[in-house]
Amino acid sequence: MDTVVAVLATLDTKGQEAGYLREQIEALGARPLVVDMGVLGEPQARADLPREVVSEAGGTSFDELLRNPTRQTASPVMVRGATALLSERVARGTLHAVLGMGGTQGTSNCAQVLQALPYGLPKILVSTVASGDTSSFVGIKDVTMMFSVGDLLGLNPFTRRVLANAAGAAVGMARVEVPVAAARGDRPVVGLTNLGVLTMGAMRALQLLERAGYEAIVFHAVGSGGRAMEQMMKEGLIGAVLDYALGEISDEVFGGLRAGGPERLTVAGDLGLPQVLCPGGAEHVGLIVEPDTVPERWKDHRVVFHNPIILAPRLSAAELEQVAAEIGRRLQHTRGRASFLFPGAGTSRYGAPGGELHDPAGDRAFCEALRTHLPDTVEFEELPHHAEHPAFVQALVDRLIALLGA
Repeated sequence: MDTVVAVLATLDTKGQEAGYLREQIEALGARPLVVDMGVLGEPQARADLPREVVSEAGGTSFDELLRNPTRQTASPVMVRGATALLSERVARGTLHAVLGMGGTQGTSNCAQVLQALPYGLPKILVSTVASGDTSSFVGIKDVTMMFSVGDLLGLNPFTRRVLANAAGAAVGMARVEVPVAAARGDRPVVGLTNLGVLTMGAMRALQLLERAGYEAIVFHAVGSGGRAMEQMMKEGLIGAVLDYALGEISDEVFGGLRAGGPERLTVAGDLGLPQVLCPGGAEHVGLIVEPDTVPERWKDHRVVFHNPIILAPRLSAAELEQVAAEIGRRLQHTRGRASFLFPGAGTSRYGAPGGELHDPAGDRAFCEALRTHLPDTVEFEELPHHAEHPAFVQALVDRLIALLGA
């Protein structure tokens, strides 16, 4: 079967570059599929999926689009159209990689298409803005961004090399035959959340799952990690959850850097996936601050600096009760096959005996508030260990394996 690489471009402004990418992809023995996302000017290169086809797939005829061809009206249509056309080909197995390029607007449009495509499909974006904060373009998907260095306006010796490199990367990735799906028969892949203050426990959990015949994907629970895990649940890549780190909920409540968004902690319950939960790292919030500076809002809290610019204040008992209420609210989606284990001796390395944020009274208040707010569909149990204690981690893994067998 042919290796097919889609090229996303606005052919009215990036026609030369798209034509050059076509040549490079063909020279590597693959087949290009050039998709025109341009609207205003005349295309400067041949498209395999012309802008009229893309617009129609986006729900608006091209003639209608030209009646009010502003970026605000045209971009959503072209993004929807390109996404629909490429998604259909991915589902049929006739598209193997996607290569986008653009300046600020082109990058934004291409990124929306790439983020809508499934994990594992190679997604490359050559961009003039890839040297700064690329989080909005990558999102929670495996998008590879390349900085074009020079502007993408015509060809020159350096731009040719950058584009040739991108074509080579896309074709090479497209020919990789490592599957994303689980490789262990009917045993699901486990999603495991982690934070730096839980890493020893997460490593132990991985070992225990491996011994039991399960593979796991670990997600750094700093907002994007939890969201990515839950998107993988929706796409069927993850079939069970060991949600070891719930600091994303504390930060959502109190405006921390790890905030997981409004959907966090609802997806496994909606899908009915087996899940075991632990409030790891939820006793504190993570805040970006001026180096070694405690903001006025947190000066009456016990604090520790995770590094010079990340502050971790311990939440008070009353604040932890708010976190417990929010966890309970989000878990109302859960229909069953869920257990919540509370580590009574501390919910992270910071909160364990001897840790900078150890607070037994606060832990007790947190535990009782969780017991009150969790729905009846979630089994709750307190154990007398801290979160990284080997016996507690063993209990987490044993409980998940039991739910998987239920």
